[in-house]
Amino acid sequence: MGYRVAVVGATGNVGREMLACLAEREFPADEVAAVASPRSQGVEVEFGETGTMLKCRNIEHFDFSGWDIALFAAGSGPAKEYAPKAAEAGCTVIDNSSLFRMDPDVPLIVPEVNPEAIDGYLAKNIIANPNCSTAQMVVALKPLHDAATIKRVVVSTYQSVSGAGKDGMDELFNQSRDIFVGDQAEAKKFTKQIAFNVIPHIDAFLDDGSTKEEWKMVVETKKILDPKIKLSATCVRVPVFVGHSEAINIEFENELSAEEAQNILREAPGIMLVDKREDGGYVTPVECVGDGATFISRVREDPTVENGLVLWCVSDNLRKGAALNAVQVAELLGRRHLQKAA
Repeated sequence: MGYRVAVVGATGNVGREMLACLAEREFPADEVAAVASPRSQGVEVEFGETGTMLKCRNIEHFDFSGWDIALFAAGSGPAKEYAPKAAEAGCTVIDNSSLFRMDPDVPLIVPEVNPEAIDGYLAKNIIANPNCSTAQMVVALKPLHDAATIKRVVVSTYQSVSGAGKDGMDELFNQSRDIFVGDQAEAKKFTKQIAFNVIPHIDAFLDDGSTKEEWKMVVETKKILDPKIKLSATCVRVPVFVGHSEAINIEFENELSAEEAQNILREAPGIMLVDKREDGGYVTPVECVGDGATFISRVREDPTVENGLVLWCVSDNLRKGAALNAVQVAELLGRRHLQKAA
């Protein structure tokens, strides 16, 4: 007997990717429901590339009783209203919004990094998915932390517009088109023009001058990986449709050479090392789209600090940064706890 799985927010970028990941990975589901807002009721979405079409159900009338897992990709508002109701009905929620991430009673999970933490999910029957930029970074940091103990991380992100949803992707497309024909590029979703530009501002500003996106990377890394790690982040929106990139500078307690780090990363789960010191011997965002791996390139020693390394990290933010990680969490939940399809 397989699972009954509901995907909430099924018409959005991440919801569609969740359906695709469930299909591609042949998740043992007897039934999959596409759930969305009232305005999307009846809209058909494809279950991956299977040719099977699912009609969206209205979340306001959806009964989560009898469903095993709900993958939420609908944002903090719907998660706040409906995730506790689903959890109380006996359906385990895996939520992609930021709402529950720092709740001490909700595990924040990246399966390659802290799988054992999922055991605490019963406190609220909710599991949180991390921020997209955090997810790929901790996959890269985990095996290196195990080998040499990370003291400090300085990361600069280059985040694609799909992290801001369909509206962000539409704005990049429309502005690019407008500029090519000589029209004014109007900023609506972003604070400034995103086409042919970069914007050092993601989410709201905080009192200390950092943004909420940068704060998320700090506190989520501490919760997932190690509270002792010091981290500074600068998060930048770039004119790329899909795929987040990060330049990560790492300072360790113990010595770790670039060659040793390469060997560790080459064998680490979820990582693809592409690091040839030649033209094109690295991965860029367009090459990672549709792939579930976290790609690592440009591994080198940092001579400005003792025991320092620098690396380049790229991943599909709609996949490992969101949908794929949620499905992997569902698989982990099944193996460790539900065991319905065993």
